Amino acid sequence: MTDSDTETISVAEISDGPGGVGNEDPGTTVDLPVVDILTGRGFITGKSGSGKSNTASVMIENLLSSNFPVLIVDTDGEYYGLKQEFELLHAGADHECDIQVSPEHAERLATLALEQNVPIILDVSGYLDDSAADELVTEVAKHLFAKEKRLKKPFLMLIEECHEYIPEKGGMDEAGKMLIKIGKRGRKHGLGVVGISQRPADVKKDFITQCDWLVWHRLTWRNDTKVVGRILGSEYADAIEDMGNGEGFLVTDWSESIRRVQFHKKQTFDAGATPGLDDFERPDLKSVDGDLVSDLKEISDEKERRESEIADLRQEVEKKEAKIRQLERELEEARDLSRMADQFAQAMFQKAEAPYRGGQGRNLNRPEEKQAALGEYGESDGDGAVSGDVGERTGDDETTPDVVQQGATPDDVARAVADTDLSDGTDDDAHPSVRKHPRPPLEAPDGPPWPTHGLLPEGGDVPEDGDENAWENAVDMGDFEPADLQPAPGAENRRDVVDRMTAIVNALGAVHHGMLAHYREYGISDPLSAHVAAGETGDQHLAYGRNRSLRRAGFIRHAGRGQYEYALPDLVSDEYADLLDADELRETVQAIEQSFVDEDDE
Repeated sequence: MTDSDTETISVAEISDGPGGVGNEDPGTTVDLPVVDILTGRGFITGKSGSGKSNTASVMIENLLSSNFPVLIVDTDGEYYGLKQEFELLHAGADHECDIQVSPEHAERLATLALEQNVPIILDVSGYLDDSAADELVTEVAKHLFAKEKRLKKPFLMLIEECHEYIPEKGGMDEAGKMLIKIGKRGRKHGLGVVGISQRPADVKKDFITQCDWLVWHRLTWRNDTKVVGRILGSEYADAIEDMGNGEGFLVTDWSESIRRVQFHKKQTFDAGATPGLDDFERPDLKSVDGDLVSDLKEISDEKERRESEIADLRQEVEKKEAKIRQLERELEEARDLSRMADQFAQAMFQKAEAPYRGGQGRNLNRPEEKQAALGEYGESDGDGAVSGDVGERTGDDETTPDVVQQGATPDDVARAVADTDLSDGTDDDAHPSVRKHPRPPLEAPDGPPWPTHGLLPEGGDVPEDGDENAWENAVDMGDFEPADLQPAPGAENRRDVVDRMTAIVNALGAVHHGMLAHYREYGISDPLSAHVAAGETGDQHLAYGRNRSLRRAGFIRHAGRGQYEYALPDLVSDEYADLLDADELRETVQAIEQSFVDEDDE
């Protein structure tokens, strides 16, 4: 047996009072074996002001005086007064500490304590976030336990307000689980633990009942005295309420007795004492050697450097995310322009291929149909631009947008949509989203009985006999200028006027007749309503295209705000007023109207 195994520390004297047993006289010094204090499990309790923190400080002063290091988990910042006499490392969150620490410092703190014999006050009172303090305690305890498995060096860890870590009720966090683990298994590795609390009823009983030594200071709350009664006996529960400051029951496994003792008063500055009215002067405190905290400062510097790098990286990520969002917006805008360009190009091709223009009404939304339509107007160069016939329609042709040329891109078309007036020079010519394409001149073979009446361009021929769609297609496709659709001069009588005008009406076809009849009935209407009244669909492109033929012929005229009015009577009057009187004009109009108005409508 070595001297260290029998070394003791003097902490109290036998007190005279109820509950004391044994043959020791009052005033007899009470010595405690160092090895049992360092490696055992202890518990110190008592209400506030009863002397429990003083008892803990007396034990620590004696251990430090004998060069035995300890680590104190200080929850209230009341142990720094030990630095009045001893060189301890005060680590925590406050600037008053020797070093500000975080969980990253845990391993280095354990190394200083166990391998370099540096006493440490781990002051967690300055952490605003309880979870940060708990994590620090957990990590330090883990490293102490791990190192002691190898070193097996007697060492004491003291925990203030232990009920916060190992509560009787409710679950424990990682710090509490680690302290329980040290209480159960630490002794065989040389690691001891002491818990301090003013509320024994709130401390997990599994911890209290496993302790090798306990100190019970004054308790008055009924639940706490019940704990004393269950563990020590009812006579001690009654006596503990009347104990003086610093007085307590000392229970140890090695003496197998319960002694009433008066603990010595601590020698160092009592930082936990309740402030009085006298002037308070803080004593000079010893500072630790700068070399002891150099490694800790390096850890702090490294942590700050990492945090700075992380902040820089986070800022860089935020910039890149902002750039990504900007690019996504630009991409969406580009897609919108592309879709608008596609719709613009599709509208032009649909106008060219619509059934009322002699086409088959193909669905140009389908890729194969769109390619077929492109093929009719020119070959694709593989990049989406149309070459050939369409690309040549520029110059003085006011009906062809300049962007529909070879090499035109979607962006070119989009800009044209935004910058180009989509009408044909009038305020009512077509649906606002459609442009006209120039048409090749109509070449039809000779053959009566189709009347010409000046409707064909100079040098043109009439369509074949029986080709009922030829005139409608020719007029509807825009092959004639407005002048070609007006009554030719030279009529000699009312019958001649009726024949000439009826020929123009007949050339328009059944759908146009229905639309014209609608305008006649309502006087003023819009192209879409007239188109539907004629039994057709609500397709705006078709409606406006067919409406254009009626307007060019002079049978309707623009009335403003997308409305058109019936104009046949005015047309006849303007052209033949010098040939017909008022009654003849009325009869002539009625005769012409018979070509497109059903008898049931009369």
